Amino acid sequence: MRSRSLRPRNEAMARPVAVAATLALAAVPLMATTTASAAERVDNPFVGADQYVNSYWSDNVVDAAAQVGGALGQQMLAIADTPTSVWMDRTSAIEGNVDGPGLRYHLDAAVEQQQGDTPMVFNLVVYNLPGRDCYALASNGLLEPTPAGMAEYKNDYIDVIADMLAEPQYADLRVVATIEPDSLPNLVTNISHEPCQVAEPYYREGTAYALDRLYEAGNVYSYIDAAHAGWLGWDSNAGPAVDVFNGVVNSTEHGYDTVAGFVTNTANSTPLREPFLEDEPFGNGGQVRQAEWFEWNRDFDELDWTEHLYSLAVSAGFPSDIGMLIDTSRNGWGGPDRPTAASTSTDLDTYVDESRVDRRTHRGAWCNPAGAGLGERPTVAPTDNPASHLDAYVWVKPPGESDGNSEEIPNDQGKNFDRMCDPTFNSPKLSGKLTGALGGAPLAGQWFQDQFEMLVANAYPAIDGGSVEPDTEAPTAPGGVVATGTTATSVDLAWDAATDNIGVTGYTVLVDGEPAGTSGTTSFTLTGLTPSTTYEVTVTARDAAGNVSPASSPVSVTTDEATGGEDTEAPTVPAGLTADQVTSSSVQLSWDASTDDTGVAGYRVHRDGELVADVAGTSATDGGLDAGTTYSYTVTAYDAAGNASAPSEALSVTTEPGDVTPGGGCTVDYAANSWNSGFTGSFVVTNDSDATIEGWELTFTFADGQTIDQIWSAQVSQSGAAVTITPAAWTSTIAPGESVSFGFNGSHSGTNTAPDDFALNGVICTTP
Repeated sequence: MRSRSLRPRNEAMARPVAVAATLALAAVPLMATTTASAAERVDNPFVGADQYVNSYWSDNVVDAAAQVGGALGQQMLAIADTPTSVWMDRTSAIEGNVDGPGLRYHLDAAVEQQQGDTPMVFNLVVYNLPGRDCYALASNGLLEPTPAGMAEYKNDYIDVIADMLAEPQYADLRVVATIEPDSLPNLVTNISHEPCQVAEPYYREGTAYALDRLYEAGNVYSYIDAAHAGWLGWDSNAGPAVDVFNGVVNSTEHGYDTVAGFVTNTANSTPLREPFLEDEPFGNGGQVRQAEWFEWNRDFDELDWTEHLYSLAVSAGFPSDIGMLIDTSRNGWGGPDRPTAASTSTDLDTYVDESRVDRRTHRGAWCNPAGAGLGERPTVAPTDNPASHLDAYVWVKPPGESDGNSEEIPNDQGKNFDRMCDPTFNSPKLSGKLTGALGGAPLAGQWFQDQFEMLVANAYPAIDGGSVEPDTEAPTAPGGVVATGTTATSVDLAWDAATDNIGVTGYTVLVDGEPAGTSGTTSFTLTGLTPSTTYEVTVTARDAAGNVSPASSPVSVTTDEATGGEDTEAPTVPAGLTADQVTSSSVQLSWDASTDDTGVAGYRVHRDGELVADVAGTSATDGGLDAGTTYSYTVTAYDAAGNASAPSEALSVTTEPGDVTPGGGCTVDYAANSWNSGFTGSFVVTNDSDATIEGWELTFTFADGQTIDQIWSAQVSQSGAAVTITPAAWTSTIAPGESVSFGFNGSHSGTNTAPDDFALNGVICTTP
């Protein structure tokens, strides 16, 4: 469903048109900054740079404008110079094929477009993994998920691209690469689907290889595709997705250096923001996220998802300077059907359906959705949501290129007919709803005139000359900010409503200049404050277009004194510090509760003088330790006023010398999928004991002399038929009742009997 293919250039398309030839990029707001030298890697490659305009896409736009004429045609011409990505959707695309010129053509054109010392960003999509698009059908590729397919991907595709990008004449380009749309996310949500299980090892190996080789080219900034809010936004999907991303990146030779960040919403239409919907209470104890449309997903839009993703990724170990890209090529949802205010309905589903700007039949609908429009034009370092750490809004999917064919179309590109592209199909994947796809769609990546006309007509912000002009007028500043009630740790606030030409959608409360929360009404309660402390509070308003008002006049608010007057008495020193459980890599501690005149607010645990935990209760676990190592622990208590006790007596603890044998049993679920002389094996290892396993070793013997050639999410050593598998860093711990999964590619000589003598840390495991 994500492919690139433009019509061959013809004489009509080659006619001179000034708007298609200009390199001014007037539609792309750029921030003024001092540019870096060509050889220097920068934090955000878009800052201070121009972006490559693909003349073949521009020619399609000009041709489309000639077909429709009038005001709509003029709007098309106004965006003909917008930067879009160049898609390498199969190996032949590198040299060029019937659908367009090759990579070198575009790189040479980018060099020609470069003006003076201003850097040039070249947006590229790497999209050719073996077994590509394992769940959908519209963008299946030509490479099979086999060792031969993997070899072609590496040798004939990635190596050729990386070597070309590394050529000296392209050294001054900043190549921004979107890495394999829809690949790794499928390993989270669709791994129960057999084609995705077969493709999994190739997705992991291929993505890691691409990241390494492109990084070695020296001028490439790789952004891993991370789906969109309506796919991965749930906590149950988001965390595992980051684990997959982290596992793949940690399997590369160059680690986190290979990744500039993540790109979301690639070729999708999830809105940048849902201006009239907040994740807030609704009705009698309900939440807006409970609506059928959101299905408990807290991430209502792409700004929510990128903020969520950034937080999880950095917590998992990714550098804090990673950036986010959002594909806004067709997520504007403008036109006459766009809501202009929140619904007044008291029925939750009706309220959400009447308030949402996303007009799809279901958030899972992805193929040529009817009603969609162009979104924000490519923008450098947008400031809509600082917590999202946005590097840019980009047009990864060139508008007007189809997601997939709406009926069977024979082709030699490996692309199949997916009923999600059929407008007459009630899809079980969409809760039985119609797909909402446009009819008459060609193969994925080919020009779809009807879609392009719709996207331009429904653009939001609208293109100059459209029926809906972009809103640039900010709301008035809120007035009358007052504290209506205070406690020692909270302040109730209220203010007068701001006014706006299209309506105010919410407010942001700032404390000492920093955002402290948002509200859909004219009141808010600040919590977690310090007693007897004065804070400066301001409030801003925002409208449906995302415009933000000036801040209100500041108001000083002071919290009450703590109960009983000013508290200066520290809690008593914690006593009874004990190590309840010790493993080779963790220590579980507990202690007796302290006392305090106003109550103990929490405890801080120090290891060798360094803070390692801040907890409310009287126990904590310190993990990630070295085996056979002695550590010294102390605990202090603190109260609501911030008074801290003296440290407890130090407790010396020595971790276990090595692996911990489970006190109960284990289960190993092993499966293999064979072909010719190769096979893929997968393991699910479950800890059936009542103790956490910190570090493990799985041993077994192959019955027929099989060999493991490549493994993921674990490490392997093999001596003859005897195999020893140890964990990767992210699979080293197995809690009681929990499991870890890993897999491998192997070779056999014709017989591939499964082993049955699995032992985990010396304990014989059962098999299902």
